[in-house]
Amino acid sequence: MMLTKTLMASTALTVAAAGIAAAQDMSDSVTGVSWGGAYQASQQKAYVEPYLEMNPDVSWSWDESSNEAVAKLRAMEEAGNVTWDIVDVVAADAIRLCDEGLALEIDHDEVLAPADDGTDASDDFGDLIVSDCFIPQIVYSTTAAFRPDLLPDGAETPTSICAFFDMEAYPGKRALEKRPINNMEWALYCDGVEKDEIYDVLATPEGQDQALAKLDTIKDQVVWWSAAAEPPQLLADGEIVMGSSYNGRWFSAIEEQDQPFEMLWDMQVFDLDGWIVPADLPEDRLARVMDFLRFSTDTQRLADQAAYISYGPARQSSAPLVGQHAELGIDMAPHMPTDPANASNTLLYNYEFWADYRDDIDAKFQSWLAQ
Repeated sequence: MMLTKTLMASTALTVAAAGIAAAQDMSDSVTGVSWGGAYQASQQKAYVEPYLEMNPDVSWSWDESSNEAVAKLRAMEEAGNVTWDIVDVVAADAIRLCDEGLALEIDHDEVLAPADDGTDASDDFGDLIVSDCFIPQIVYSTTAAFRPDLLPDGAETPTSICAFFDMEAYPGKRALEKRPINNMEWALYCDGVEKDEIYDVLATPEGQDQALAKLDTIKDQVVWWSAAAEPPQLLADGEIVMGSSYNGRWFSAIEEQDQPFEMLWDMQVFDLDGWIVPADLPEDRLARVMDFLRFSTDTQRLADQAAYISYGPARQSSAPLVGQHAELGIDMAPHMPTDPANASNTLLYNYEFWADYRDDIDAKFQSWLAQ
């Protein structure tokens, strides 16, 4: 991409990537985009606050619009006014933004710090670099939780994600995200589709209809959420008996807020989250972002984030540094989605599938919701 080559050749980017850019060449403010809640708080504590301590003349503001990042960046680009500097997105959205030229391609080994032992960043992140525009931060999962005290007397403790579709054994409202991702996969799995065939089936109109038909069986009992903070609150208030959300949200509710929830790890959907840099940033803003990226994605900083939330760091070199929760003092390893006790039956989110099919299936899903 010509844009990328030009930027990579520019003094601002080259200097920033080397970690020695002069402060006067960088913007003194950053607008970061993330998801709010416990995850954004972990970024604030592990990355932003230490960076601002090193750079006291820099100010940072958050926009909690990551769930709308693709649409908003499209609109900003069309208007010629990109106000965001660095954006946290899931991997599939990074692929879409990269394919559309809305995110900057980078040389990971040039821009990011090597591991502490000198291993290049690209080798340290490995296969988690799913796009030339994507800088991975964490491995997380979308999973489920329930309130044992709200289940019927004598009901067996749920052990399968298919409890969501069992209204007889587990009556009551349940919360699912207001988008097709994960819901469609779970619906097909619970309708008898083999796990390794889910995406082949979902690629067909018939498979999409099958998933929606399965969701139809619980549709009138579903509370649809858009913000991941909603299901823990709904469960705490007793408005639902079970819900889906990100594993870090459930961890925060259970361990930090002492909520009486239990995790349902079955068929947790592994996914990646990380940064993209919008294309066409002015050089001073780009230089600041690159300086922050090099700092915030090094081995220690990614391990530091795991002290605040139960997401696995994306660097291999960070994993051995994960220890106890910074405030609770509990061992974080058993709370990670990748812990063997939690990962006996998992589904790996198919980034390429959703990058290709997201718009079409989104439209079909929203139409179904409106019926």
